[in-house]
Amino acid sequence: MKAIVIQPRARGSMHLRDMPDPEMGRGEVAVKMVRVGLCATDVELDHGLYGEAPEGSEFLILGHENFGVVEAVGRNVKGWKAGDFVVSTVRRPCGTCGSCKAGEHDMCCSGHYTERGILRRHGFMAEYYVESPRYLHRIPRGVRDLAVLLEPMSVVEKGIDHAFLLQRRMRGWRPRLGLALGAGPIGLLAAAVMRLRGLHTVVVGREDGDDLRAQIARQLGAEFFSVANRTMADLVKEIGEPDLVMEATGSAQVVFDATTILNKNGVLCLLSVTGGDRMHPEPIDLINQRLVLGNQVVFGSVNANARHFDRGVRDMSAIEKRWPGALGRLLTNPIPWAAFRTWFDDRGHGIKATLEIA
Repeated sequence: MKAIVIQPRARGSMHLRDMPDPEMGRGEVAVKMVRVGLCATDVELDHGLYGEAPEGSEFLILGHENFGVVEAVGRNVKGWKAGDFVVSTVRRPCGTCGSCKAGEHDMCCSGHYTERGILRRHGFMAEYYVESPRYLHRIPRGVRDLAVLLEPMSVVEKGIDHAFLLQRRMRGWRPRLGLALGAGPIGLLAAAVMRLRGLHTVVVGREDGDDLRAQIARQLGAEFFSVANRTMADLVKEIGEPDLVMEATGSAQVVFDATTILNKNGVLCLLSVTGGDRMHPEPIDLINQRLVLGNQVVFGSVNANARHFDRGVRDMSAIEKRWPGALGRLLTNPIPWAAFRTWFDDRGHGIKATLEIA
């Protein structure tokens, strides 16, 4: 089969090549890929910043945001059939730590997990893959055209789920104002879920007010605040201090700025990974004071487990019913997968690019 691969840790090694067809076991399902979402992780892998091939392989098949259709079912598999639309989770358990044994391999303690398209396990930029049904999620036909967004949606679902779980320490926590920092796919998905939860929601981005990102935010019933010529302090003067902040900018500076605008009992969830080694002075005394006296929480979240994928499917359906077409507008750059290099060479100005495999 054809697949897009890299030689891990070798910058610019990405290429399309023939790879062995995956062999389906009796307890597995064979999936024909339809499309793969592209994100910054794929760029960093292409740049050789990290990544590891499966044992015995020189190459790693890329791709972790996925959507496909069941092609064949192993003889021992029950409840699945050819034609089912599916999305696979990304991380696989280490098999030894308490978190993985409890089904929460997104919280693996040992660090010996594997991840499709990233770490010691082939990804989804290929014609086919095989998988155990335990890692697959069935997609309703009504949202099949959006399903490639489920993996990033699951990350959002986990962050918001954990924010509410953390605040169960307080009997009366009722968040009213939510902030999505960053108007990329994660930020806009976070805005959609917060709106669905009934929060007054504001999306903060650097784009102009007539940008597509701003239009989508407003279609979801959220506000859009541009920081192109204004600051976070200006934002707080206009709307007040937020109870829940979902950070998805990739900027460490924004992270520190966000800690200074949280409401009392507020929660800041960090969803982006920042690189580099910049040094910058921060008002650490003020940040410490506000965190302590305000009973505030700052936490990081990465990956997701099965229940967050399941919740993502339910919420995606609910969002599509309440704000028809809004999520579909995030999918701005469909690319023939043979032309994959065009996006890696020039990512352009779209919101979410996809490789169209089938």
